[in-house]
Amino acid sequence: MKVTVVIPAFNEERNIAKTIEAILAQDYADREVIVVDNASSDRTAVVASKYPVKVVYEPEKGLLNARERGRLEATGELIANIDADCLPEGDWLSRAVRSFGNDGVTAVTGPYDYYDGSPLFRRSSLATQKYVYGFMSKLLQSKPIRRGAVLIGGNNLIRASVLEKAGGYTTAIKFYGEDTNTARIIAKYGRVLFDPDLAMKTSARRFQDEGTIHLMLKYWYHFFHQILRIDRSRHMPRQSP
Repeated sequence: MKVTVVIPAFNEERNIAKTIEAILAQDYADREVIVVDNASSDRTAVVASKYPVKVVYEPEKGLLNARERGRLEATGELIANIDADCLPEGDWLSRAVRSFGNDGVTAVTGPYDYYDGSPLFRRSSLATQKYVYGFMSKLLQSKPIRRGAVLIGGNNLIRASVLEKAGGYTTAIKFYGEDTNTARIIAKYGRVLFDPDLAMKTSARRFQDEGTIHLMLKYWYHFFHQILRIDRSRHMPRQSP
């Protein structure tokens, strides 16, 4: 199965090179890489253009605007979503793709490993995600509930056909809650598999900048807001690429 790796990037000139290099070093050959420059004011696009990847420009700021632009440019059967500060292990793609041997699986995701966080934060966060998030995802997809799933925004693969059926990403959401919203939409078409061993190294910089407790409360608030919300119009008008 061909995989399109989409990397949204806003002012990521310091991080984007390492992320691209980690993706290009994957042991899974049938892939393309799309870097979406999300209206950066630095040299993000210049740095990315030095590599054998496709660089596209999305003028409307917002993570899901960037992911949607990448989706529209993609030619793969699977869309892999990572962030511009992620450092996947060399077998990340090949291991994730194996999950799609089951036709009932619509997406696969796994935990974040905050490699530059404190040892305590790194271990406790990874353990929480592995054991709590996996259980929560199964619970949310169970027949009595059916309210979505747990999806880690910068560590997932989704069937392109499912995203197309769903009408793409909800571009009205700019950042917080985007992954939960996407999971709630695609879970209607099949199972979202949480693989506790499919870890993705990423930076803890947002926690360091905003404070761990403050940011965790914000994430949980938007998680439950998306899980409990009622679907209305999901898309804001957007200009054609």
